[in-house]
Order: sequence, then C-alpha cells, then structure tokens
Amino acid sequence: MKNALITGITGQDGAYLAQLLLSKGYRVFGTYRRLSTPNFWRLQYLDIFDRVTLIPADLVDSSSMMSAINVSAPDEVYHLAAQSFVGASFDQPVGAGEITALGVTRVLESIREINPAIKFYQASTSELYGNGNCVPQNEQTPFHPSSPYAAAKLYGYWLTTIYREGYGIFACNGILFNHESPLRGLEFVTRKISNAVAKISLGLQDRLLLGNLEAKRDWGYAPEYVECMWLMLQQDKPGDYVISTGETHSVKEFALKAFEVVDLDWQKYVEVDERFLRPLDVECLQGDSSKARRELGWQPSVKFDELVEIMVREDLSRWERCRRGEAFPWDAPSYPSEARILTRSLHV
Repeated sequence: MKNALITGITGQDGAYLAQLLLSKGYRVFGTYRRLSTPNFWRLQYLDIFDRVTLIPADLVDSSSMMSAINVSAPDEVYHLAAQSFVGASFDQPVGAGEITALGVTRVLESIREINPAIKFYQASTSELYGNGNCVPQNEQTPFHPSSPYAAAKLYGYWLTTIYREGYGIFACNGILFNHESPLRGLEFVTRKISNAVAKISLGLQDRLLLGNLEAKRDWGYAPEYVECMWLMLQQDKPGDYVISTGETHSVKEFALKAFEVVDLDWQKYVEVDERFLRPLDVECLQGDSSKARRELGWQPSVKFDELVEIMVREDLSRWERCRRGEAFPWDAPSYPSEARILTRSLHV
C-alpha cells in the first residue's frame, strides 16, 4: 500500500484527488492550515473526511513541512496548496510570493533532505502563459505571466524543473487549464455564476455582478483533471504536461449557459461592475493537451455545456435543501453575504 501526502487537501483539487487515491488503495495524508473556522466541507461533501489523516502545516514554516513528510512517510507528494485566487494576488502580492512561490522550495527541500526518492507533483497553471497571444498553448509555448499569482507559479514551475534536473528527484509540473466543479470556491467566477443563478431562480438574489465578460478560458471538469496528477507520477520518467479540453468559452458564454439551465435570460440579470476588473487580465487561454493524451492515455469526457449544468444543478439543489431546513456540508454559511441570505431563506 502506498502513502500519499496532499498539501492543500481541503481545496477543490485536494479533495477530489484524495477521493481518487483512496479508491486506488492509498493511505492518504493531507496538510491544512489551522483556521478559526475549519474548512473541511469538501472532504465531508465527498464523504471521505474520516478516511484521510490530516496534518496541520503552513507553507511559510519549513519545519512544519518537514514534519508533515516525516509523519506521512509518503511515496508521492502532491503539492496543491497555494494562495490560489488570481484576483487576490493583486491585493496581496507579497503573500503570493511567500506562499505560492517559496512554499514550493520548502516542500522540495524537505523531500531532498528526508527522502529524494519521493515522487513530487507541482500544481502549475495555465496562467503562466498570460497574454503571450499564442493559442493554443502547449509545453513549448513561452510563458508570459500577467499577475502576481502567475509570477509566483512560474517560480514554482522552474524550481520543480531545477530539482528534477539538479537532484534527480522525480518531479512533474502539471500545467492544468481552468477546471471547475461544484466544489469550486465562491470567489471563482464559475461558481460565483452558478451560485447566483441558483439564488436568482429561487428569488433569493436580484442580479449578478461580473467583471470582464469577454475573457475566454479552457474550462474542464476537476474530477477528470486530478486523475492526470496521479498518472504523471506513474510514468517511467518525470515530465511536464498541459491538461486541457482544447476548447475556449467566454465568461459571457458561461453566464448564458448557466441561466439557460433555469430557463432565464442572462441579459436581464447580469451587470458589469468595474470593481471586478483586474489591473491586468488574460484575454484568452486555450490548451493543447496532445502530449498528455499521447503519453498518459488521458482525454476529457465532460464538455462545457455539461460542466455548466452540473454546477448550476448542484447549487440549485443546495439552496433548495437549505430552504427545507436540511443540514449538509457546503461553503455558503462561511461567507457573510451568503449567510445573511441563508438566514432569511429559512423563514420563507
């Protein structure tokens, strides 16, 4: 039986990856940050909370990362933890560098010192490509980061490459394009849309405020993407892989499809708010995952329309269950704006 350590196990990808590894017979350990309000709802949603071993750790504390590796004795480390919201990195650029960039160094150094035979996966991102205007993007496309988040991820990408080439560590970069699910956080535009559409259809919200409607992304389904993380570490040699659907759709298209799920006209409810526009925004990302399809034997099956429907249906179900007074794991109660609506909805 193999041991796996997932940093950031409480996030969308961490939870789905934990579920996948458990299904394959792994012992799964995961790091989490101690918070005043625990954030385990995704693990509970997938009904795996009691099947993983949680280890408190912080990416700014090297000793805690070394302790996590000593405790878990992993065969594989999946490094997913980061300050993961692009917009927030403009507000906290130093934090993005300290956590998202230098955090990779701390994990890799821990592996190098404790057990260089551990296989390592680094969660890279399509944001590395920025506005390089080269579509579609593959493993040879030049990087041109357009946010502090992307710059921090670029540091992590190259550190992974350096430790692979310099120390012989089995280290892989997964350059995953946008991948969504009902476990996405409410601060991300896809979940913001699906959640708002559900509330609007139930009369709990009047409008949806968005930023750049023309931004185009290559959106896939998160449970399918975490399989690629595992596949990369099962190969004979380490490498870097782009994971994507090869299709692009705009934020406007996402909103239109989401409102279609509940038979509403998106134009009656969506407004552009300049507060949600970024100092720099990536206009278009489209991935070429030919290498992953060829070498990993992977290809996505959930297409754009199905992805949007999955997310809207789940958020609609959550709000309907809430109105019936059911208790279940989800994230809305942790957001003040949502909590106010929750309180009111229980009295409808």
